[in-house]
Amino acid sequence: MEYLDQTDLTILRILQKDAKKTAKEIAEILNITPSPVYERIRRLEKQGYIKKYVAILDKDLINRSITTICQVSMRYHDEAFIEKFEEQIQSLEEVQECYHMAGQIDFVLKINVKSLEEYHDFVKYKLSKIENIGVLNSTFVLKEIKHTSEFFIG
Repeated sequence: MEYLDQTDLTILRILQKDAKKTAKEIAEILNITPSPVYERIRRLEKQGYIKKYVAILDKDLINRSITTICQVSMRYHDEAFIEKFEEQIQSLEEVQECYHMAGQIDFVLKINVKSLEEYHDFVKYKLSKIENIGVLNSTFVLKEIKHTSEFFIG
């Protein structure tokens, strides 16, 4: 991996805030010409610093306002069961994020649905069908205080 200088870091900060900024707009902010900015962005993409560009949707406007954090503990912890769980979670469109944890809880899931009834159906008809789940503990977000996709970078 190549060393990132201050210009690279500034470009990453700008793109994290607004990925629709053009090389020309970023160049104006940095007070340089667009061509080197464009080349730097392509290099950052090629090296994997920039994984992809996405639109962040308003969960209320798309009717997915109920956010649930679901903690999953497995009955058995051998490799085959863990891999099978991870594979099955990938296919559940309601699961927005899934983390394999160290400690008492094995997995943490972030799930967005339109209603508590929809969450109930998700657990009953989809999540509970995954074998080897020992304990499910669901908590519901009352108020979102901070939500960002931006990383703090030097």
